[in-house]
Amino acid sequence: MTASSEPAAAPDSTVCGLLLAGGRSRRMGGRDKALLTIAGKPLLRHVIETVEPQVGSLVLNANGDPTQYAEFGIPIAGDVVEGFAGPLAGVLTGLEWARDNVPGCRWVASFACDAPLVPANLVSCLLAAAGDEGADMACARSAGRDHPVFGLWPIRLAGELRHAIVEEGLRKVDSWTGRYRLARAGFATSPVDPFFNINRPEDLLAAETLMT
Repeated sequence: MTASSEPAAAPDSTVCGLLLAGGRSRRMGGRDKALLTIAGKPLLRHVIETVEPQVGSLVLNANGDPTQYAEFGIPIAGDVVEGFAGPLAGVLTGLEWARDNVPGCRWVASFACDAPLVPANLVSCLLAAAGDEGADMACARSAGRDHPVFGLWPIRLAGELRHAIVEEGLRKVDSWTGRYRLARAGFATSPVDPFFNINRPEDLLAAETLMT
């Protein structure tokens, strides 16, 4: 399915937005990328402003000092498994948090906090892709690449994901999604790839140029 970056639909109460900021940011010298400032605001603020209108609830997956995120006013959940197990640990954290805290939630939509250009209609496109294909889950795609951290994950698979991570030692996202039917919502990369992410100091400068 090919999507376009159009205005978002109304918030979907069955979807919890998961903001992923649990990594160690080695290429940024260990600095918390979510708190880096671009166009006058922290990266996390840019992402919240885009994501919040698309979902019924929000949670931030972060493993640093929770007080540094207090100004954003959203719940914070550290990884539910130890050892910085990567994005899958963040997804599991979001699934279990939504299951336990958001009655009626069926899906978790995940977003990386280092991608300030994420589409305002991502959630509706992921839902449409999953529905059209009868898929178990969905992810974004651009420039011939899947972006699984921008994904739609069913709450019902929380137990299976926990087993895969804890009992099997699974770490690769594509190893997990390969077990299920995965739909893809494609996005154009002109004038810019909406999944451009900030990994290095020079990426921060590039993003500043794109957003000002």
